[in-house]
Amino acid sequence: MNGKAAKKRGRPVSGWIILDKPKGLFSTEAVSRVKWLYNAEKAGHAGTLDPLASGLLPIALGEATKTVPYVMDGVKSYQFTVVWGAERTTNDLEGEVIKVSHQRPTTEDIKALLPEYIGLILQTPPQYSAIRINGLHAYTLARSGKRVAIPPREVKINALDLIRITSEGHAVFEIECGKGTYIRSLARDMGYALGCYGYVADLRRFGVFPFTADDFITFAELEEACPSRSDFSLLDAFLLETSVALKSLPHYAIVDKKMADRICSGNPVFLHGRQQEKLREADRIYVRHKGRILAIGYISKGAFQPTRVF
Repeated sequence: MNGKAAKKRGRPVSGWIILDKPKGLFSTEAVSRVKWLYNAEKAGHAGTLDPLASGLLPIALGEATKTVPYVMDGVKSYQFTVVWGAERTTNDLEGEVIKVSHQRPTTEDIKALLPEYIGLILQTPPQYSAIRINGLHAYTLARSGKRVAIPPREVKINALDLIRITSEGHAVFEIECGKGTYIRSLARDMGYALGCYGYVADLRRFGVFPFTADDFITFAELEEACPSRSDFSLLDAFLLETSVALKSLPHYAIVDKKMADRICSGNPVFLHGRQQEKLREADRIYVRHKGRILAIGYISKGAFQPTRVF
């Protein structure tokens, strides 16, 4: 080992922590902090929250990182506040004001506009976003003073409601939307449509299917449960099972241990009975044995073909 001590890999702990991320913290910083607290081998997150945003950040540890794509595809729920009368470079509080207007929309104007943003819509991501343009992030180009043409893309908004108007005249909304929706773009576009400009002043995520605010854990709770680096039992009690992330997928229960062992080795197995017939049309399913998830895969000609083994 060239005289160097082997690097410690951490614990092989697996599961989900649904962090209530505070403002002022990058998502990657939050993941690193949770990984350190758990002394975990692997960690990742399912859906970035900007530093100015707070709320639900699903953090996967260990084997749960294999289920991250299924959570990222889940429906998201947010509450956000829009300030009218100005446009900012970043479409939120972080950027500089570049346009102003003395026009202010009425409550009736706002409510009349909302149906235009429900369903499948075309949305152009903000200039300050992680979209890649010729291999570079759009925000990298924006920070260097370059304005680039970002093509619009289709996103889905299931619901968009005006909750209240604050004493300052700001509008508070709740939204349920699909993957890739930019709330900052929505505020920008509504501001243009209302003839007054607008930007996001506050953003809080409270749902990423299948997780909700009921699953929230704070850093204070995690740190209180970690009195030493030798006993992780209290911390581990906060973990949600890896399979929870696969709630949107149908599953098949394997009874035979030999079949389970074959799947764990990456081999296909034939499934039988009515349960298999119901799963035949599914794009993806997962199989489990004695409550433990074994693999994600698909059914072809009556056989389960594993594509991701746990």
